[in-house]
Amino acid sequence: MAEIEVARLRTALQDRYPRVDVVERTGSTNADLRKAVEEGVADRTVLLAEEQTAGVGRRARTWSSPKGAGLYLSVALRPGVPFAVLGSLSVVAGLAVRAAAASVGVDAVLKWPNDVLVDGAKCAGILAEAVAGTEPSIVLGVGLNVLPLGDVQPGPGGLPATSLAEHGATNTDRTDVAVALLTEFDELEKRWRLAGGDLTEAGLLGDYRAHCATLGQDVEVQLPDGTSLTGRAADIDAAGQLQVDMAGGQRHTVFAGDVVHVRPA
Repeated sequence: MAEIEVARLRTALQDRYPRVDVVERTGSTNADLRKAVEEGVADRTVLLAEEQTAGVGRRARTWSSPKGAGLYLSVALRPGVPFAVLGSLSVVAGLAVRAAAASVGVDAVLKWPNDVLVDGAKCAGILAEAVAGTEPSIVLGVGLNVLPLGDVQPGPGGLPATSLAEHGATNTDRTDVAVALLTEFDELEKRWRLAGGDLTEAGLLGDYRAHCATLGQDVEVQLPDGTSLTGRAADIDAAGQLQVDMAGGQRHTVFAGDVVHVRPA
């Protein structure tokens, strides 16, 4: 399988990102860029890896990153928006991944808060990690399966893994897919940044709602404190939070949690 062509990638993205690097192997691109942010790396620096040996998803779960099968990338951002809205960047990234899939003929949907699905199977995951410092900074990681992974165990909620190739992608050249993804993310993130991190002001909330398979589903939300709640996923707010209507009639706002679709999308 062909390696990512760094020269072609840099040429295509030179007006969008100040630095784009590709490494053969690393533990985690997110971990590498978190350290780089602390050391003062430029805003919108991009790092891709052919293989990750310690790729992670939310809540430190393992993300399978076999050599040459997917895009494993992170972007370091100092967007100049309030710290409280940094989490909504996952919505922006989800829309960019969905658009990249659409560009190669694959119809993907979004599962709140950070998964991208095709026919009920997971083809991508997103991890946004805030970095402490004098200005709000965030490292955004994306793992997108382009080619089949082989034998990978289902993730949380029992979602099997899949890839763009397994759903008839018209182009599985990872350099081309990376250009499509990072170009789309650049355009959407600039709108989000200009709007101060407000998804409505950026014109992105309606798009996310339209492509979010979680909305309208009966869901079980596993919260960070170990408790859970069940209800109907009713809406996404301007900060990217999930609104869940409970059986008693009250609406609960969920900032972070793992969502299981009781009736799979």
